[in-house]
Amino acid sequence: MSGRLVVDLQDVDAAGLAEVGGKGAHLGELSRIDGVRVPSGFCVTTHAFRRIMAEAPGSGELLDRLSRVDEGDQEEVRSLAARLRQVVEATPLPDEVAAAVTGALARHGERSAYAVRSSATAEDLPTASFAGQQDTYLNVVGTEEILRHVSRCWASLFTERAVTYRGRQGVDHRTVHMGVVVQRMVVPRASGILFTADPVTGDRRTATVDAGFGLGEALVSGLVDPDVLTVRHGEVVARTIAAKRRALHAVQGGGTRETPIEERRQLEPVLTDDQAVELVTLGRRIEAHFGSPQDIEWCLDDDGFHIVQSRPVTTLFPVPERDDDVFRVYLSVGHQQMMTDAMKPLGLSMWRLTALAPMYEAGGRLFVDATARLAVPGSRAALLDVVGRGDPLTRDALETVLENGEFEPASAETDGGGPPAGDGAEPDEADPSIVTELIERSRRSLAELEREIGTKSGPALFAFLREAFEEHKRVVGDPLNIRAIMAGMEATWWLNDRLEEWLGEKNAADTLTLSAPDNVTSEMGLELLDVADVVRTHPEVVAFLEGVEDDGFLDELPKVPGGAEARDAFEAYLDRYGMRCVGEIDITRPRWRERPSALVPVVLDHVRAFGPGAAARRFEDGRRRALAKEREVLERLRGLPDGERRADAARRMIRQVRAFAGYREYPKYAIVSRSFVYRQALLREADELVRAGVLADREDVHYLTFDEFEEAVRARRVDERLVRRRKDAFRSYQALTPPRVLTSDGVALSGAYRRDDVPEGALAGLAVSAGTVEGRARVVLDIAEADLEAGDILVTRFTDPSWSPLFVGIAGLVTEVGGLMTHGAVIAREYGLPAVVGVERATRLIRDGQRIRVHGTAGYIELLS
Repeated sequence: MSGRLVVDLQDVDAAGLAEVGGKGAHLGELSRIDGVRVPSGFCVTTHAFRRIMAEAPGSGELLDRLSRVDEGDQEEVRSLAARLRQVVEATPLPDEVAAAVTGALARHGERSAYAVRSSATAEDLPTASFAGQQDTYLNVVGTEEILRHVSRCWASLFTERAVTYRGRQGVDHRTVHMGVVVQRMVVPRASGILFTADPVTGDRRTATVDAGFGLGEALVSGLVDPDVLTVRHGEVVARTIAAKRRALHAVQGGGTRETPIEERRQLEPVLTDDQAVELVTLGRRIEAHFGSPQDIEWCLDDDGFHIVQSRPVTTLFPVPERDDDVFRVYLSVGHQQMMTDAMKPLGLSMWRLTALAPMYEAGGRLFVDATARLAVPGSRAALLDVVGRGDPLTRDALETVLENGEFEPASAETDGGGPPAGDGAEPDEADPSIVTELIERSRRSLAELEREIGTKSGPALFAFLREAFEEHKRVVGDPLNIRAIMAGMEATWWLNDRLEEWLGEKNAADTLTLSAPDNVTSEMGLELLDVADVVRTHPEVVAFLEGVEDDGFLDELPKVPGGAEARDAFEAYLDRYGMRCVGEIDITRPRWRERPSALVPVVLDHVRAFGPGAAARRFEDGRRRALAKEREVLERLRGLPDGERRADAARRMIRQVRAFAGYREYPKYAIVSRSFVYRQALLREADELVRAGVLADREDVHYLTFDEFEEAVRARRVDERLVRRRKDAFRSYQALTPPRVLTSDGVALSGAYRRDDVPEGALAGLAVSAGTVEGRARVVLDIAEADLEAGDILVTRFTDPSWSPLFVGIAGLVTEVGGLMTHGAVIAREYGLPAVVGVERATRLIRDGQRIRVHGTAGYIELLS
């Protein structure tokens, strides 16, 4: 346990985190920035902490127990944490540690007042601030008192709040150590907090200053309301002057005291505008040094501003990296793909390599740049129209950016590529045989990929994959493919618009598209009913499946009477759909073929809820309802003025929507099919790296980009520190909620509904599948934990195609994310489920088990008993 026990702040930098903790490392780094004044002092290092823990009786056993306890068992967490604090505080400081601290105090002034501040190694990190989790003691005077408060800081590593926070962040308590900062007190007349980015909107150009009289602890603890000043472009643009009735001041001889502020000063501004601008200028210098927005604690005395802490702001959504200062507007890809979870680096890089348009990464998510289209009036209108049809919240967010006047519109001559496909024009009728041809083309391309990739390994595999990615883009970007997708979408829009105008009927296309042919996602749900039909006839198989706990069950299934037939049914299903999974756009997610046990609960639910032949009956029922709706619509149209012309146009569009609406799901299926082939080949390479001792775990490659993975295979070397950093970053990204729209200045927007047709107390959303249904809400965040019964309404954050088997047994759908043409909406319409998507915070506002009424035609949710 050798190492320095005390080190001066001026000798510490950012690399010293393991020795002095996050706060100490940041203060040392701050003291190196020109023009930034940091009160002098020293750090009691983590080596001293390890000494005390080694001597604290029973601390090792208590730590082990704390690391194993379930974080939900709050009583046990509280008990173990309290015992650890007692043990640490009761353990005398080793003589060597006490002597080191005493010597440092002699150098810095043993009669001076000090702030004694905890500085854990898991603190003030780029991915998690851990702010306020450990203790700080102000105006500590005298050697004995400082030594006592060093022990108290060590013990504060085990406060209940700190232990709980670490547990939620996935940090092992045994890996965290505590340094202590002992720093000369500044006795300020004012103090506060500076955020170098707006903590609410995320705007990196706007800084906010909270300021109060006296010591900053009163402000941090919520004892007083601060003045709040907003600074933008070197100017105070907004200010709120609070009534500051109390302040915290240092007391001579040690400690602090809360004192009233005389009435005449309560509404006096703490800072002048010039002082606020000066402080923000200082903050910008600190922000530039650390490379990210900062949460800065400051104080002001007669000598000017002193900085007593700076930590990264970890709650802001990151901004895509770029090499210019042009204002940009980004659209979330995840909201279109119905998968807003964070993705690992390999998944992100694979999407970027196979996407038709440039994509930008931020916070573990992908975005596309919409700036060029928004800058030109013509393409802007077309973009807003298409986006608004799919997701009104995204349109609202874009309009908010435009209303704020963030960028100058370009001239018509600098059009960003013209309006996107599907600008609202009535489409020409297309030949339905196009779908057959496109599906066959895709199958041939996939077969060729499977045939050729099997012969490739090592660097040759990566060279081959780069060529395969070009074929991937060719298949997806085939003009005929785009035409077929848009034919179905535009016919849907046409029918909904015209039939509402002519007949007063909303969302008529929902019924007209029931049981449309070639919908691979709806077929995936229905075919699992066929698997259930096989399982249902063998009671021994049902009993066996009810006990399945791992993914090896298919090998054991033939040993059960009827099991061979059931296994064949499962295998046939996996042959067609085994490449799918939750979050399937991320290539790092395990597939059903790799984890077939994910399907077992759904099959058993189908066995209980349905009778034999349910799939065929449901499809035929949908087809009959669609035909009946067509006859009804055409008959009503003929009764209108100019009815024959209108009926003829509607008949043509109904044929078009029946021919192409189902194909909307196939391109995603083709992409995921190809991605599964890529995944299998890449995992073989990862296994080879594990065998060679280059990797500890095959899944470590998920934290490398495709280029880095290729280099690892070539060089037979992986940077383990990079992998660890990426894992930490991924964990932090998982906690972030991605916006629908993000600007290059960091403003994150998710839009709002501006409607007056939603009853009071109801939750507004986007109507995507007509009908009204009332039932029990089941709030499901993880498909593996779904426990649904017939008649339940599924409430979740988003659904991608892998959720489709659940749709067979539910009565309605509510999601937080989604649009008119996203997969969940398409399948809800296909199965005739009333559905409302884009319901902000639905999984938090709707209680699991609560009765709700879903208005799939009007687009809102009523909360009942």
